[in-house]
Amino acid sequence: MTLSAYLALALILFCIGLYGALTKRNTVIVLICIELMLNAVNINFVAFAKYGAHPGVHGHVFALFAIAIAAAEAAVGLAALIAFYRNRKTVQVDEANSLKH
Repeated sequence: MTLSAYLALALILFCIGLYGALTKRNTVIVLICIELMLNAVNINFVAFAKYGAHPGVHGHVFALFAIAIAAAEAAVGLAALIAFYRNRKTVQVDEANSLKH
């Protein structure tokens, strides 16, 4: 595959994730779409590490770091979602309009 193929794949994944994050009302689906966008960024990191002007391992290191950050983000997001569900008995984004109980 060429660099443009990787970039096209990353663009498609990012657009799908962005569409899902902006249009879906379920918080779990929104978190999954955000993870999809982060994976598109990781594809870009690895593609530029392989085909960029200065090929090396820097893109791979950034991708691994981004995966670790994404795992922490998912854990915190799911913990917040569980706490929200316990208080409101719903996971719909529209119900999260205030911090008051």
